[in-house]
Parts: sequence; structure tokens; C-alpha cells
Amino acid sequence: MEIGAELDWDAEAWSEVRTRAQRAGRAYIWLNLVEQRLRAVVAAVLRPIYEPVHGEDWVVAAAGPAGQEWVQRAVAVREVSRRKGYLLDPADDNVLSFLTLPQLRELMVQHWPCFEPYFDDRREVELALDELEVTRNVVSRNRALSRTVLDQSERASARLLEILGGGAGVPSAHRLPVDAVEDLVGDRYADVVSVHPDRVRLQRQLPAEDLFGGARRLDAIGIGLNLLVQNFSGRRLVRLAESGCRIRLLFLNPASSAVKRRERELGIKKGELSRSVEMNILHMRRVRSRLRDPGAFEIQVFDETPRFTAYLVDGDGPDGVAVVQSYLRRARGMEAPVLVLRGGRRPVVTSGPEPDHGLFETYREEFESVWADSRPVS
Repeated sequence: MEIGAELDWDAEAWSEVRTRAQRAGRAYIWLNLVEQRLRAVVAAVLRPIYEPVHGEDWVVAAAGPAGQEWVQRAVAVREVSRRKGYLLDPADDNVLSFLTLPQLRELMVQHWPCFEPYFDDRREVELALDELEVTRNVVSRNRALSRTVLDQSERASARLLEILGGGAGVPSAHRLPVDAVEDLVGDRYADVVSVHPDRVRLQRQLPAEDLFGGARRLDAIGIGLNLLVQNFSGRRLVRLAESGCRIRLLFLNPASSAVKRRERELGIKKGELSRSVEMNILHMRRVRSRLRDPGAFEIQVFDETPRFTAYLVDGDGPDGVAVVQSYLRRARGMEAPVLVLRGGRRPVVTSGPEPDHGLFETYREEFESVWADSRPVS
């Protein structure tokens, strides 16, 4: 009998399996982080209670009769791993490392009075773990994970890590939440957190209020600085400056030849861009005039060819965030690709004698250089 089965995958099939793999990979990273964090919390709380009496078998004792079946299964898997040499790290040679997420949850719920002094709401912890259980089942069985379930699991993981005290590693996380993949492989891409095709998509993920609100320092350079001027009200800027934020704004001189060249590039009417920049500067001057300390709100103009626009928030500290766009010949600022950078990260490791710093520091130095050569606006 001739069998005519088609074994090859076409382009559409490959696209589908890659999408599945990408989603499952992201979900696995989040689940891995949560499981490690929960394992550490369970060990920190229960080990001091059971280990003095039961020694190495403290996990078995903590599980009690109700968990005898699954804890014995974990003990058996550990013994098999020992015999076959699967344990490469001595830190994993314990029963706790072989418990799954539901079993760790069971230990936590079973001994909640021990955990209660550290966590306010048991229900919130259980709800987050419930949401993750759906994702864990899908990933462990290599089934298709929908975008909706992935988004739900990422939110639940981030919330749970915050509850368990695992979200304090990055100071700027309050402004720009840390993505699990960024946290693991971020150094591969310098300090670039995300890339957006245009500013509209950026603002869906990072609204101006989230970016600028609560800043203690704000440095911005560009042609008209529309992201700030048109999306963050003058009233909010006044409150920001009065709360202690130091603001430095660098506009392209609306009377410079560079503005005229930019108008020709964009194919807009003569004087249209210069009037727009001038209106933005006048608006910022009115904001400055309402401040008790105008020196905290500096406005200057530069005459050089504009190469990029950048908004550096808290750039002098470990919690800095920057939004950067290059100027394209035929695209307005709203249409240009956007890089989001996280400052204060460790230097990127290279093979050379000294580590290279990320892009954040490069743009911060460029801002300072242009600022030094610019002129103040009275």
C-alpha cells in the first residue's frame, strides 16, 4: 500500500509553531521566576521551624500526612536524579527543589499562620497562583498558549513576585515594570528595554503620566519636544517642578536654518515647523513664569542639525528611564521608531579590558554636550 502522508511543514505551519514556542518560552521564564521565589520564601519561613527537630527531612515533616503522597514522590525523583547524575548543583540536592508550584502552594496554605506576619492577603496570593496554574498546565504539556492567557499569566506573575518581595531588584521598576525576559537577557541588548514602531504604540505601553510623573529630574532634547509639551499638561509640569523636580529643556532654535532644512525634508509649508516649535517654547515659558523658583525650570535652544530627540528621566541616578527617537528624513516625530532605555543597569560585559556602558549613558553625555553649547531662552 502506498502512503501519501505529507511530512513537510509549509511557511504558515512554521510560523504557527514559532509563535507557540515564543509564547511558551516567555511563560516558562515567568513560571520559573515565581517557582524559585516561592521556594525561597517557603524555605525561609518553614525551615527554622522544622529543621531543628527533623533535620534533612524537614520538608517531609512540614508536608505532614496530608501531603505524604506527593512529598514521597518528590523524594523518589530526587533519589533517581542522584543515581543518574542529573544533580549538577549541590544546592538542588534537597527535597524542596523537587516540589512543583502546586505543592509549594500547598505547603504555604497549610502553614498560613507561619506566613501571615509577612503577607497581608492570603486570598490575593491564592488567586495569583490559581491564574498561573492554567498556564503551567498548558506549558508543561506543550499545548498552544493563547495571547490572552499569556498576558494574564505575566500580570499574575508580576503581581505575585511583588507580593513575595521579588520586585525590588530594579529601582526604576515603579515607572517601567521589569519584563521577565529583559531581566534575564537584557545585557545582550545593552540597556534597551523595548522598541516601538512609532510613538503612538509607545504611549499605549508607557503613557506620558507614567514616564514623567514623580520625576526628580527631567532632561529633554529635540526639535519641538511634543511628547512632553502636548501630552503632559502645564499644570502637571508646574506641580512636578514645585515638588522638587529639576527640568532642562533643549529646543531647536525656531529661527535656525536647521528648521528650514527639516521643513523641506518633511515637505511641509515654509514656517510651519518653526511656528510649532515657537509655540511650544512659549508654552514652556508660561509654565516657568508660574514657578516660585524659575531656576529649577531651564529652557535653552541649539542651532545644530538635530540628530535625535530624547527624554531622560532621573538620568543622574540608578532608576533612570529614557525615550529616544532618531530623526528620519521623511517621517515626523510621531511616526519614527522609539527606543526605551533603562539607566542604572550594570555595565555590559565585553571581551575587552573594560566593560562598555549602555546607550543610556551615551545619550546622557550627548545631551550634556549640546546643553553646554546652547543658549538660554529669557
